[in-house]
Amino acid sequence: MKIKTCNSLEEVRTEIDVLDNNIVNLISQRSHYIRQAAAFKDSVDEVKADERIEFIKQRVRHKAIELDVSPNMISELFTIMIDEMVETEIAEFRNKKVF
Repeated sequence: MKIKTCNSLEEVRTEIDVLDNNIVNLISQRSHYIRQAAAFKDSVDEVKADERIEFIKQRVRHKAIELDVSPNMISELFTIMIDEMVETEIAEFRNKKVF
């Protein structure tokens, strides 16, 4: 990963704003895939997928360490995101069952 060397605080802030927009776009894409996943599940317990959630958290912690960013921060961010997306997926799962 190549990080641009900035020459001013304004330039740093501009780069951060671009990254923030990219992060939100990626979270949106993830959320849309989560909604699709509900169609392939047969129960709310399967939606909750505790083993999968733990696997994701460990994977992103290792990636954070590899990229020299706080694994605790990444873990907390993913915990919040996953908790919210599980609720979204449960709602989507329940809606698919109504015919």
